[in-house]
Amino acid sequence: MKKTNLKNLFHGLQNQMIYTLSSNRENIDHPGAKGDASELDWIEWLETYLPKRYKVGKAFVVDSTNQISDQIDLVIYDQQYTPFVYVTKGTSYIPAESVYAVFEVKQSFNTKNIKYAGEKFETVRRLYRTSADIYHLGGKGKKEHFRILSGLVCLDSDFSPAFSETSQKKILDLKNLQQLDLACVLQKGSFWVNYDAEPRIEFSTEEEALISFFFRLVGELQKLGTAPAMDIEEYAKALDSM
Repeated sequence: MKKTNLKNLFHGLQNQMIYTLSSNRENIDHPGAKGDASELDWIEWLETYLPKRYKVGKAFVVDSTNQISDQIDLVIYDQQYTPFVYVTKGTSYIPAESVYAVFEVKQSFNTKNIKYAGEKFETVRRLYRTSADIYHLGGKGKKEHFRILSGLVCLDSDFSPAFSETSQKKILDLKNLQQLDLACVLQKGSFWVNYDAEPRIEFSTEEEALISFFFRLVGELQKLGTAPAMDIEEYAKALDSM
């Protein structure tokens, strides 16, 4: 029986991603255009490899009380039970109930970007989420809200070493709604934060940065199950109040 080497396959994908993002950094001069290109590359990659139940895109997140988040570089969301996704001229507005995870896409892993990402995560996690009955063969029931995952994806790190004591402190300094759950620094490795009684950070090797990040992300998404169904009537009330 023929065999393959999954580690080599993922290492090849990692090298392709590093090459693409490095080319963006070297050849695109405008910071905004460079950032847009990197976001699209990550969105395309995740859309290709995540299970099709998950949608991926850049978006604002809204709730039924007319509150809105900052624009998020990369949102992983559901569209089965939360059909209201408004798109105009490339800008998406997604209901808070549909969101599984939010990510910021940056060129470098550094203090400024860690703090910035945490502030962006908070604008999503503070939104109000409704929950309507989901009908199934066994009857009906409401899905409880889960904690929205958060992450940061970068090409390289400005810390030396990449995951120094200083960088770990900056990660753990993010509290409550700003907490960072996982990150991929393509050229240095990836990590996951375990928020137990004594928070700790688990790291991958540099060679396994992308595969470790991807498997951890998929595993955590699976634990969340299905997103709760949005309560359409609550969103309709927002129209009545205008």
